[in-house]
Amino acid sequence: MVEVLDPVAAAVAGELRLLDPAVRASRAAAARLLDPEFTEVGASGRRWTREEMLAELPGMEGSAARGPRHEVSRMAGVPLAPGLVHLTYETVAGGRRVRRSSLWRRAVDGAGAPWRLYHHQGTPVPDGV
Repeated sequence: MVEVLDPVAAAVAGELRLLDPAVRASRAAAARLLDPEFTEVGASGRRWTREEMLAELPGMEGSAARGPRHEVSRMAGVPLAPGLVHLTYETVAGGRRVRRSSLWRRAVDGAGAPWRLYHHQGTPVPDGV
């Protein structure tokens, strides 16, 4: 794999990989992209740890090869500090729209991907907004 030098491009590439059903269905592939200290506040309001997410991700919406996929729009990113990128975007899956925010951190341990998802939050968008 060729490393992407632009930190925002690297974070976008990682985020899009995590939305790929093949990656979502593979614990090993997803684990390479999640930071060891990963946390998430999901659209349901539930707080997730890395281990909880890895255990449940294959069964979540957007993980089945023939099921509904996340349609991504308005993805934008900004470097917050060296080795830290903030992404924002929206997804639609199964008719539900969600605004998303992700923090990607450059790995320092040399294991997994060079950039890994450190924190993610999804907020449902009410109908008509």
